[in-house]
Amino acid sequence: MLSARGILREIHRDDDAFRLFCSIAAKGESQGGWENARIAALVPDADLAPKVARHGADEDKHGRIFRAMLHRRGLEPVDVPSETDYCMMLERRGIGLAHERLTRDEPMTDADIVEYLVHSRVTEQRAAEDMRLLRRFLGDDPEVGRGIRMICDDEENHLAYCHEELLRLSANGGAAPIKRALRETARAEIRVNRDVSLAVMDHMGRILGWPRAQRVLLKAGIHATYAYDRLWGTRRMVALRPPKRRNAMAPKPGPRYPQAV
Repeated sequence: MLSARGILREIHRDDDAFRLFCSIAAKGESQGGWENARIAALVPDADLAPKVARHGADEDKHGRIFRAMLHRRGLEPVDVPSETDYCMMLERRGIGLAHERLTRDEPMTDADIVEYLVHSRVTEQRAAEDMRLLRRFLGDDPEVGRGIRMICDDEENHLAYCHEELLRLSANGGAAPIKRALRETARAEIRVNRDVSLAVMDHMGRILGWPRAQRVLLKAGIHATYAYDRLWGTRRMVALRPPKRRNAMAPKPGPRYPQAV
């Protein structure tokens, strides 16, 4: 079947396809966890740093969730093909803060913080949309549904706080460079998303034995999505609006203990 529902369920049913899918997702989330943890340690803004730290903790948690999905089926992660590594493909295009920058113990500059938030705004839009799709078609599955719903909710929080922080910086005189950076990042992201999607579908097609006609149609669909994103879809990635979820990434309160008497 060529519907999103049919493809996702076919991947879910097949052990080898499911193992590759979860391995790609887990690697990306774990990498995001490391990046956000490093940024949180280098951000001098005392209000922003704990939000970035929580973002990193969420991404680490998502990686564990995807690995747990594999474990429950008695599967081990596989090596992720480089052409399917969304995070590293973005870095190669100069999008986001490079790993070399994150390994230096130097405080983040204002420009670094804007670059981080712009990168997060665009990529979290994609992540939120992908997780909404997974929740729609697999959210009720007894095996993976709970984890998918949890990740989906977190991604909505991440997207909300990116809007909030960029609006705050825009109001302080940074609107023009932020808008310019959002447009440049979105244009690069849609190309990377197209290339990664083609690579993932190519691997899935070999694993699942899709006939040539199905592969051709799926590739045409990916190219059509890219064309739409390039002409009209980037608007959703660059627009900034007050989120419905306010202060979504405020540090979670710790456990409450009764006072000594």
